[in-house]
Amino acid sequence: MPGDTPGAPEAYARTFEGDGMATVELRFSAQPEHVRTARLVAAAVARRAGVDEAVLDEVRLAVGEACSRAVGLHRSHGITAPVSVALTEDEKAFSIEVGDSVPDPGTAPAEAGAGSTRPESEADGEGEDEMGLAVISGLVDDVEVRSGAGGGVIRMSWPTADAAVRP
Repeated sequence: MPGDTPGAPEAYARTFEGDGMATVELRFSAQPEHVRTARLVAAAVARRAGVDEAVLDEVRLAVGEACSRAVGLHRSHGITAPVSVALTEDEKAFSIEVGDSVPDPGTAPAEAGAGSTRPESEADGEGEDEMGLAVISGLVDDVEVRSGAGGGVIRMSWPTADAAVRP
């Protein structure tokens, strides 16, 4: 990919455990075809974490929306950094964080001569972005959207089967 480290993989995944939590980390180039892979990995890890089978479709859809949003933001801003997905299993919940590298315009340092309005190309995708967030909010009870100078994160979580049995 242009702008990436030569020989760098288009998708990267690793699993690690610590502090009683198991985490799978996935990074992929901002290409729409990688969203499907992220959905499949999320469903597989959610199933292993103990998320109810009836909820797995919601996990797939929510992750697909969040990853599609991140891919769209990267592509529209010309960012070549990978999209990141962290899937974390703890005692009572399974959570997914989808991160992008697009700085929040309210926190990023202003460029010399830059105005306060968004360029038309960004404004055109704004409705689509809001629709994606609305879909995610409809699918996931516990969702948080954060953005800052380093980029944005959508954090979603679901209870695991163990959470229903534990006090």
